[in-house]
Amino acid sequence: MHEKNLSLLTPREREVLKLIAQGLSNGEIAAALFISQHTVKNHVSNIYRKLGEHDRTKVALLAVGEDMEE
Repeated sequence: MHEKNLSLLTPREREVLKLIAQGLSNGEIAAALFISQHTVKNHVSNIYRKLGEHDRTKVALLAVGEDMEE
């Protein structure tokens, strides 16, 4: 079920999800990707919506389970 959902993510959303799975905060993700925290929040909201989850830990576990390495 989640495999299909992860395929709905944009490349940037997958990058954000990978960093979430590494335990980074929104501020740390923003700094790492050279984007604003507001943009990170938008990406996180889109990830939650597309994966049907509203919990950061759950989406991180999905990412780890799918081996987000590229």
